[in-house]
Amino acid sequence: MRKLAGLLFVLAICGVLGYGSALAAQPARIKVGILLPLTGTFAAVAETQRDGALLAIDVVNKRGGLNMPGGKVMIEGVVADDEAKQDVGVRRYRYMVDEGVKGVGGQTWAPLAYAINAMVGKQPMPYFPVCVMAKEAFQKGKLAPSTFATAYSPWTVGYMAGQAAVKTLGKKRVFFLARADSWGWDMRDGTYAVAKELGAQIVGYEEVALGTSDYTTVLQKVRAAKPDVFIAAQFAADAVALLKQVQQMGLNKEMTIFNAFITNVVAKGLPPEALEGVYAMHYFYYDLTGFPDKEVAKSAQEFTDLYRAKYKRPPDAYATIAYIAYMEMFRGFEAAKTYDPLKVAAALMANKGQFSSVKGPARWRADHSAEFKHAAFLVKGKGAKEQKHEWDLFTVMGSVGGESVLPTLKSLGY
Repeated sequence: MRKLAGLLFVLAICGVLGYGSALAAQPARIKVGILLPLTGTFAAVAETQRDGALLAIDVVNKRGGLNMPGGKVMIEGVVADDEAKQDVGVRRYRYMVDEGVKGVGGQTWAPLAYAINAMVGKQPMPYFPVCVMAKEAFQKGKLAPSTFATAYSPWTVGYMAGQAAVKTLGKKRVFFLARADSWGWDMRDGTYAVAKELGAQIVGYEEVALGTSDYTTVLQKVRAAKPDVFIAAQFAADAVALLKQVQQMGLNKEMTIFNAFITNVVAKGLPPEALEGVYAMHYFYYDLTGFPDKEVAKSAQEFTDLYRAKYKRPPDAYATIAYIAYMEMFRGFEAAKTYDPLKVAAALMANKGQFSSVKGPARWRADHSAEFKHAAFLVKGKGAKEQKHEWDLFTVMGSVGGESVLPTLKSLGY
């Protein structure tokens, strides 16, 4: 008996020491990757995404770090430039993996996000793209089990724009201008789907390449079609060029102008007379004064104050996409009590995938797309007389959201 007791004592001591060693082996600091095109065409948007990601890291570190089984863990953000190039982005992603990052977020250029998602499917990593990925990327079998996207596809952008134009603004005759790629085609399909549902008529359609600078011929066709609303898929510099020419040709006096998806960066690139009266969908607008959902207005204000304190300006849409993405990455680590990609994914999907965000309640669907109560805010551009300061760009007219603005899971193969 004494021998047995002695053996049990030794085993108990070994167990305690082994457990203590395991806890001691857990890192006091981890790295997460922030991979974005900080040079080139998308640099201005990428900078806001980087800032949103770094703010999320600051928030967690200021509360002492992640709550993990071995104690508090601080986070270091490793920032790299993917240059919006497939080969560069893939190479720098691999370098981050080799450096031991526990999760990666980023991308402004959707094709690179799709390529990294494919790599994550083969070698799991908690991956949070912070761009608007093509609808195809969310199909069952194509989205990696550990990829989660806090923004939706262009199909949803088009659906929301069409719904707001037809249902909220009462427009019946639509002219749609696409971009000649998956961004524009998905957006067109979303607008067409909701137009059919609501009984609106598509009276004209054109598409132009990314980087188009002269829209004169297209705008002449828009004028001739006499639509109630002109919905355009153009984004970033393309949107600035288009909306300037719309105002110069006076189309904004003949019909409602609706730029499907906008950011503050785009609005700041426009003279006030070109922004005035333009409708758009905005992923997040910082000033929700008077918004009916008081809880969302409060959380948006708290986030805006936090962002302003660090960057001296209000958060833009893509900064918010990134902030939500990284906060969900960190919530996944804590909920899973590990950095294991598949366990993190399972933890995020627990409790029906529900989570809270700075723009209200949300949940992760089976396609790992975030469904928000307020997926986007309908905004109307302010003219010079209405703008009280340099960031006073829009009036929020309402919001759209819920599962109805996303492609059905059945259509994606679920």
